[in-house]
Amino acid sequence: MEKKTTEIAIIGAGISGLIAALRLEKDGYSPTIYEKSDRAGGRVKTDIVDGYQLDHGFQVLLDAYPKAQEYLDYNALELQEFLPGAQIFKQGKSSILGDPLRSLQLLFPTLFSTIGSFSDKLKIFKLNTTVKKKTLEEIFNEEETTTLTFLKFSGFSEQIIEQFFRPFFSGIFLEPNLETSSRMFQFVYKMFGTGNAVVPKAGMEAIPKQLINKLQRTKFEFNTEVDTITNTEIIFVDGRKITPDYTIIATDASPLVPNLRKQQLDWYSSDTLYFTCKIRKIEKPLIGLISDKEALINNIFYHTSIDTERRGSEEILSVTVVKEHELSEYELIQKVKEDLKTFCGITTERYLKHYPIKMALPKLNNLRYSLMPSETRLTEHIFLAGDYLLNGSLNAAMISGEMAAIGVIHTIEKS
Repeated sequence: MEKKTTEIAIIGAGISGLIAALRLEKDGYSPTIYEKSDRAGGRVKTDIVDGYQLDHGFQVLLDAYPKAQEYLDYNALELQEFLPGAQIFKQGKSSILGDPLRSLQLLFPTLFSTIGSFSDKLKIFKLNTTVKKKTLEEIFNEEETTTLTFLKFSGFSEQIIEQFFRPFFSGIFLEPNLETSSRMFQFVYKMFGTGNAVVPKAGMEAIPKQLINKLQRTKFEFNTEVDTITNTEIIFVDGRKITPDYTIIATDASPLVPNLRKQQLDWYSSDTLYFTCKIRKIEKPLIGLISDKEALINNIFYHTSIDTERRGSEEILSVTVVKEHELSEYELIQKVKEDLKTFCGITTERYLKHYPIKMALPKLNNLRYSLMPSETRLTEHIFLAGDYLLNGSLNAAMISGEMAAIGVIHTIEKS
């Protein structure tokens, strides 16, 4: 089958789909990406609202991700680094807990922090050392338990778990009970320990935009929603049909493939709300964690804006909620503003936007780091990609997209 005439359809223009397209182009193919929304990025998008730069949910890139290092130009992204730690709010007061071995300015705030005992801080140092020594393969081959069980087994006190680990990792895993796999906890902990949490200067959507700019022969069809996919045919919601030679489904395949509709994925949801404030309560580039159990809010962060002249003296604050609730949008806004004042001493000026994210991260068990190209094959002509195949991370999205593309290439070469 000639490369020029081989028709390869990619469903979904998220990170997995874009990486699949890049890998296909590398071998001379010209795929077409079909995306139901108006632009690429999937869950990684950024809006400009009133001159402010708002990511769809609080997201960061861990620059130690191996696949991100391979596919992204970090210098061009102008990455803004977080310090390796957090400012933890409790009952209106705050203290800083961080890794002074990686940032000397965190030494004294961490030593004098009221969060955790001296024994807890030694155990954190030990955990850092232990996890750094493990390979990624070793981490994902370990017996799986919950993050909470892992922390308790590691000897951490209830105080450090409740005041640091729970709010910090709840904001990453998007679930408040630390039920996420211990494999994922160690993987993320290793990535934090060997690199930095960063955000591109132009927001998280700068990542898919950079990937798009690398594509030379890929076609895009936006605002094009798929209804059904069979082994040989794609049927769109508007009734149009196409018959590509191969299809990569780079999104949740269960609603699209008839045989998978009983295997629908479960997802964690979250809410992110943006406000303006006149005063910063976090001076350093740190995430803010709310450790009070009574609080609905989980973490806060002061973002930068690309429109600094319009911003003037105002700061932009993102607030993340991971706990389940049944509040209306108005009730949620009022509750968040109340929590900010009660637990953080923050008074907001203007409400900007609310992002309710119903499908933020897939709920997964038996997490894996990688897979073989053959494992992405669903039928003779359909291949799957997406972080849900491995673990909920941008690195996993990239690996799965790459492996699905290689699976298609190998199949074509054998035909």
